Amino acid sequence: MNWISNYVRPKIRALVKKTEVPDNLWEKCPDCGQMIFHRELESCLRVCPHCAYHMRIGAEARLAMLFDDGKYSRAELPAIAHDPLKFRDRKRYSERLREALSKTGEQDAIVIAHGDMGGYPTVVAAFNFSFMGGSMGVAVGEGLLTAARLAVEQAAPLIVVPSSGGARMQEGILSLMQMPRSVIAVEMVKEAGLPYIVLLTDPTTGGVSASFAMLGDIAVAEPGAVIGFAGARVIEETIRETLPDGFQRAEYLLEHGMVDMVVERRELRETLIRVLSLLRDKTPTAEVVSLNAVDIEIPHDKPTSGHHPDPGGDAETE
Repeated sequence: MNWISNYVRPKIRALVKKTEVPDNLWEKCPDCGQMIFHRELESCLRVCPHCAYHMRIGAEARLAMLFDDGKYSRAELPAIAHDPLKFRDRKRYSERLREALSKTGEQDAIVIAHGDMGGYPTVVAAFNFSFMGGSMGVAVGEGLLTAARLAVEQAAPLIVVPSSGGARMQEGILSLMQMPRSVIAVEMVKEAGLPYIVLLTDPTTGGVSASFAMLGDIAVAEPGAVIGFAGARVIEETIRETLPDGFQRAEYLLEHGMVDMVVERRELRETLIRVLSLLRDKTPTAEVVSLNAVDIEIPHDKPTSGHHPDPGGDAETE
């Protein structure tokens, strides 16, 4: 046994060998540039603790954040014909779908789930931006219809969380037809007398913002979310004018009446539960008192309605 090669050499190598550190332990904030430890970032719901910048989160994390105890059931997306146009640009569309499926583990860019929020049965349709930029194709349109039918069947409110670049160009006119189909899904929920709430996240653009994303009974947005149809650069080049600061941001839309409220991510769940309670609870929060049981005293020093005394009082007319 060679003790130098079997004992001494491994000890020396262990001393001089560099320790491999995973690359994903730290993440840089896109806004302020600060490096954030991954555990701290996750504990802050992916909101920068230095500048409060709201980073994007996946559909699974979004659903776990909203539902009670993070528990929910998922609904399967209907089966559709993939790559109906046999589209190809730099890659085949079918190959892009396989890559997105391998990357995210999801069937498409939308996830349908149902469970309780604050004790209220609720259906949530959350977009996954990691799946081809959350683009809306036939599968997303079918998913929205499925979510609407599920909400009507369960007599539950529907909350949609868009995060999308718009329609999916690889499906051509079929993707554009999902805009009216998504409006039909919204109308199904509203005709049933159920609340339809939209939580606008970064980004909500293109055909998504031009259809179901702007039809909510209540429109809630996360701070700093980009919300609009065309990009700011395209608008500037078209109208040949400089856009105001913060244009298409959630705060700008709030000031101009396009959204109802801008809520930080850590307060989103409680805010949505409060909205659901206001829309769903039919009973009053206080005792109803009949007007007949209330004694109303009329002061004697003030004239009653309809009686106008003579300015001269009781003086006799000569």
